[in-house]
Amino acid sequence: MSEPRAAYRRIAVPASIPMVTIVGPRDEFLRILERELDADVHVRGNEISLDGTPEAVTHGAEVLTEMITVARTGQGLTGDAVQRIVSMASEPAGVQPSEVLTQNILSSRGRTIRPKTLNQKRYVDAIDAHTVVFGIGPAGTGKTYLAMAKAVQALQAKEVNRIILTRPAIEAGERLGFLPGTLNDKIDPYLRPLYDALHDMVDAESVPKLLTAGTIEVAPLAYMRGRTLNDAFIILDEAQNTSMEQMKMFLTRLGFNSKMVVTGDVTQVDLPGGMRSGLREVPGILDGVHDIAFCQLTNRDVVRHQLVGRIVAAYDRFESTSMGRR
Repeated sequence: MSEPRAAYRRIAVPASIPMVTIVGPRDEFLRILERELDADVHVRGNEISLDGTPEAVTHGAEVLTEMITVARTGQGLTGDAVQRIVSMASEPAGVQPSEVLTQNILSSRGRTIRPKTLNQKRYVDAIDAHTVVFGIGPAGTGKTYLAMAKAVQALQAKEVNRIILTRPAIEAGERLGFLPGTLNDKIDPYLRPLYDALHDMVDAESVPKLLTAGTIEVAPLAYMRGRTLNDAFIILDEAQNTSMEQMKMFLTRLGFNSKMVVTGDVTQVDLPGGMRSGLREVPGILDGVHDIAFCQLTNRDVVRHQLVGRIVAAYDRFESTSMGRR
């Protein structure tokens, strides 16, 4: 059996881009490339050379080219972005990593919200192209956060007149009746994640005014019954905790000139035993219906601390092994 053929390639970094932008502060990005790429990486002046198998060198060259493309836009690279470029460049997706990482959704409070993975870009594009979108995946994959960014973008562009954010008030181990305070006090913990995302995207002083005016409404799912929601961007979060009847009720609230985004994690159902999750069942009911899209996100799309992705992957392996033993 013959040895794999060796390949060599040099990538020149344009003079307009400081080398520190590509190799990173204290060579942080260079160390990531040395660790993640199968090719050997060497830096000399404004050139980066790659040695290895043809496949490894081709992959490494694509990664470096994409890093340079992102840097050309003036958008700074981070260690997380470099690792995501390495990962995306190895996927036969037909979409360049730079297209994903430079797609601006919303600029707020001195920072820009963008997709960070290929599946996140597909999710955001699906929201643009469809009236009803389901974002299904584990915690930390940006399902709700990106939907919220698209909602605020639509409101700012006057594509809708209001944003409606809702969740089922299903308790994980606690019952609402035993919690202290008024009805609003009892419900508030279930809606708090939506408020948190909202405060990330809208000036703090504007949020109370928008809530008071009804331009933004945050309410439990039960409050949606009997309504028709026109000219609105509607987000249903934690949809795995809806029953079949609740999911149907929510989806049939859709009015004219409105969008709906439904998000949830089908592995985190808190419904009482025996009750079927509306989110688990809905793909089998609505798959193939025109103007509805289903977007699946995975542990590779987790955009919280890198350890969160590894935790989710470990639980996935454990659960698949446990199912095999039964």
